[in-house]
Amino acid sequence: MHPLRKLREAGPPTPEQVAEILSEHVVMHSPMLIKAIEGRANVAFTISNSSKSRDNPGKYIYEGRLDEKTTLLRWQGTIEGHEIESLELLTDDEEGLLLERTIAYRPFPAVKILRDKLYTLNAGKLPDDMWDYAPPVPATV
Repeated sequence: MHPLRKLREAGPPTPEQVAEILSEHVVMHSPMLIKAIEGRANVAFTISNSSKSRDNPGKYIYEGRLDEKTTLLRWQGTIEGHEIESLELLTDDEEGLLLERTIAYRPFPAVKILRDKLYTLNAGKLPDDMWDYAPPVPATV
């Protein structure tokens, strides 16, 4: 069982608990943001908040090793009573610490609820320019 799965199945982890399984140079790619989250402290804070945002820990319905450093997880749960599902690709470093996490969610309406909650919980921790594209500049005539 991957350490991230084990940690999340135990209930919403604290940022300190998450940090223990992360590489110092961890990178997280999320459909919630337009840029990757980098560094142990930022990723730990984000994973902790994401876990707190759901109705319960949910359940992992699949875990597969693609190679000695790469794990694929499929998770199902609920947010505000609505079903939500994720696929995660996890890459570990030589010490077994999480080096890269790429996650995809579905369905979109549940993802929007999660994104709105995460935006509130991460206020001041992640820069605003990570959440959305800059508005287009009007064309001049």
